[in-house]
Amino acid sequence: MAVSPVAPAALTSVTASPSAAACRPASLAGDLRVALTRATRRLRFERSSERITDGQYAVLAALSNRGPMTPTALAEDQHVQPPPMTRTINVLATAGLVRRDEHPTDRRQVIVSVTEAGLAEVRETRRRRNEWLAKRLAGLEPAEREVLARAAVLLERIASQ
Repeated sequence: MAVSPVAPAALTSVTASPSAAACRPASLAGDLRVALTRATRRLRFERSSERITDGQYAVLAALSNRGPMTPTALAEDQHVQPPPMTRTINVLATAGLVRRDEHPTDRRQVIVSVTEAGLAEVRETRRRRNEWLAKRLAGLEPAEREVLARAAVLLERIASQ
């Protein structure tokens, strides 16, 4: 059974062994980078609405996952400079997706938190992305899904290093 075209050419089925060259770290890194980039790019199309950008969604998701943060902490978390983060927060606040509250100990700062409307955006986007991916996974053979389940564990381990 052939796998998708984003898979390395050296691996033609989940039961076939990849060539030694395809398993070398540099070669595998290139193949995985391309496949992960394409998959991520495609998943980004599945959003709750077109009213927010990918960057704005990432801020909502970060606040949803990690809780309220200062704008500086959000900028660091998202690997952007504070001025663009301030603009993102302003857009999200105007849309009612985040709110600013006084910092409990430093009156010069604010704490940004996601609103119920922002949480709804995050939940719906996650639902759509999971649904899109689940439909594609359902079309695979059980052995192929098993390979991907193992790969998910390994990718998570790589990402956490």
